Amino acid sequence: MRSVSVLKKRRRPGAAAVELAVVSPFLVFLFVIAVDFGRIFYFSQTIENCARNGAIYGSNLTTAQSPYSNIQQAALADAENLNPQPTVTSATGTDASGNAYVQVTVAWQFKTITTYPGVPSPVNLSRTVQMRVAPN
Repeated sequence: MRSVSVLKKRRRPGAAAVELAVVSPFLVFLFVIAVDFGRIFYFSQTIENCARNGAIYGSNLTTAQSPYSNIQQAALADAENLNPQPTVTSATGTDASGNAYVQVTVAWQFKTITTYPGVPSPVNLSRTVQMRVAPN
């Protein structure tokens, strides 16, 4: 009877190391995906801010007080940490109500940290902001 209880209490010190070795590649994969997702979110917010800055400049709301001389400079003001610089395009037009608008699109190519299967690299980020132009 005693030998059965001794067998149940016997420790297996190598089991935890083997389990860690089996699970660690999956954990590293999840960590890298989480870091890249956070980076994509951060850079997409930066691209959104750039498009909004360009649209605000183009809407004539702050043009007289702005330190920038054109829409592209205003849009790229928040893109100092992006390399290479994003592309900025702008268009003007009139909406269905007859109001003039400016539309600014900012595009940038994001590159992931590593190339894992199932994780796209590179990712094209693009944001467009349209604002009505203030009357002069």
